[in-house]
Amino acid sequence: MENRRVKILLIDDDEDDFLITRDLLDEIGGQKFHLEWISDYEAGLAAIAQNQHEVYLLDFRLGERNGLELLCEAIQKGCKAPIILLTGQGDYEVDVEAMKAGAADYLVKDQMSAPLLERSIRHAIERARTLEALRVSEERYARSYDDLLSILNQLRLGTAMTDKDGAIAFLSQTAQRFFGIKEEEVLGKPWEELFPFHEADKTLLRNMFDRPSHMRAKVPVHLETPGGPQYWMEIDVRDDPRNPQRKIFFLYDMTEVRDLRRLLNEKERFQELVGKSKPMQLVYQQIRQAATVDWTVLIEGETGTGKELVARSIHSSSHRKEKPFIAVNCAGLTDSLLSSQLFGHKRGAFTGAIEDHQGFFEAASGGTIFLDEMGDIPMNVQTSLLRVLEEKEVLRLGDSTPRKVDARVIAATHRSLNQALEEGRFRADLLFRIRVLRIQLPSLRERREDIPLLIGSFLGKCRAVTGKPVDEVSTEALRILMDYPWPGNVRELRSTIEFAVLRGTAPVIQKEDLPPEIAETGKPPPPFLDAGLDEKESLLAALKAAKGNRTAAARLLGISRATFYRRLVELKIDPVKE
Repeated sequence: MENRRVKILLIDDDEDDFLITRDLLDEIGGQKFHLEWISDYEAGLAAIAQNQHEVYLLDFRLGERNGLELLCEAIQKGCKAPIILLTGQGDYEVDVEAMKAGAADYLVKDQMSAPLLERSIRHAIERARTLEALRVSEERYARSYDDLLSILNQLRLGTAMTDKDGAIAFLSQTAQRFFGIKEEEVLGKPWEELFPFHEADKTLLRNMFDRPSHMRAKVPVHLETPGGPQYWMEIDVRDDPRNPQRKIFFLYDMTEVRDLRRLLNEKERFQELVGKSKPMQLVYQQIRQAATVDWTVLIEGETGTGKELVARSIHSSSHRKEKPFIAVNCAGLTDSLLSSQLFGHKRGAFTGAIEDHQGFFEAASGGTIFLDEMGDIPMNVQTSLLRVLEEKEVLRLGDSTPRKVDARVIAATHRSLNQALEEGRFRADLLFRIRVLRIQLPSLRERREDIPLLIGSFLGKCRAVTGKPVDEVSTEALRILMDYPWPGNVRELRSTIEFAVLRGTAPVIQKEDLPPEIAETGKPPPPFLDAGLDEKESLLAALKAAKGNRTAAARLLGISRATFYRRLVELKIDPVKE
């Protein structure tokens, strides 16, 4: 972008969202953007008609109306500036409708960050400029088809042209790079043979052919080339200005934007594990390291912290992922039963052994065996297990012939194996053998900042299972969930959310929807608000207690970050100076 400030108009009926958007733009650089705000549908439409801004940020929720209606109406009235739709939560159908209606991009508010917002704005402006340049070029070179092709070849977006029968007549150099082919290889062939898209995407493109030009929309597609890179694109179908029976495909590469969104999501989860805190980022790093080797791993952590999920993540990230993953709970089993399960038995080895039985180590051949509650394994079974780890072979009960096995061992325990070693309940040589790699899972108390993410994940799963549209937790209920000690960790949090979803009758979980043993532990409101302080003094006291961290200060006060920011502005409090 140029050094001048880019004029942006936000149309949103929520002042909190305006403050958050302004702060995000300030993070990018306050000298780059000039943000204005309108909260009304009609006023927003009138402002767009004046064409005084370079980018419009449009909220999907605008009172009784919605942003899609305003988007369509603005485009119908000739809006040329790019419009980016903001939604409160990811809604694929809304996003697709927005892109079909002519939106330059869509952003999910809960996932919106400064880099993602800047990337979207830059892309929207560049694309608008490209389209405007293309429009001018089409008018200027309407009588010179050869010159038009030359210009298309020089644009950074991919371009393909067809004749009246749908056969390829031109393929720009950028498009040739996308598809990994030369123009001469496809000239005269139907466009369907050129585009290696899924059939559903091709059907959408065909439908665009039959629509009047003003009713067409960009089609999002996924491009997979044999042995080459993958692209996520948007394709715009237009009529050739010289002959409407001929078509022009404009291919916009959206891969970089999509990859940025994916990278942001990856910071918050690893396969089925959810969390973006520093302790969880360390766990993700250790999982990736463990997946590169076949060494034994010991996963330690309190009950309910997700030890089996970690084991499955290691397995599915390793070269053994196509082979079996077998989980065995070693707690509460007798010596003979556990030995039979792990190593197998021969017919007649004991009463009831009526046929040969393959143990879990053999069944997990080529894959991974997960031994949960390792600290509860009896001493004599520990001896047999050590032999398996050392010799890579098992001896079935009642048999005399060892059998070779190839199974990676991942163990887990919520007990202290060092203490069990001191008490003589665990073999030292076995401990050293299984503890080659170690992963210590944090308790939920040690990563409270992940609780909102976990709640969101569990709510999504509950909606899918129950069909109940519960998608939010009230401020009071969230404060209780954030303060609760969670002795059962993530497993207890999940069951709590499931209980609240089934019990509640509204889209928002309230304090009374929580299990009584959790709801009754809720702490009283922070002392700042009932210590004789006025609101400004309370905000300053919270900021001081949080050492200047505004997010933490808002949490101490039991209010949202957006509300906290708004009150700072309204009360003219500058956290830096204060």
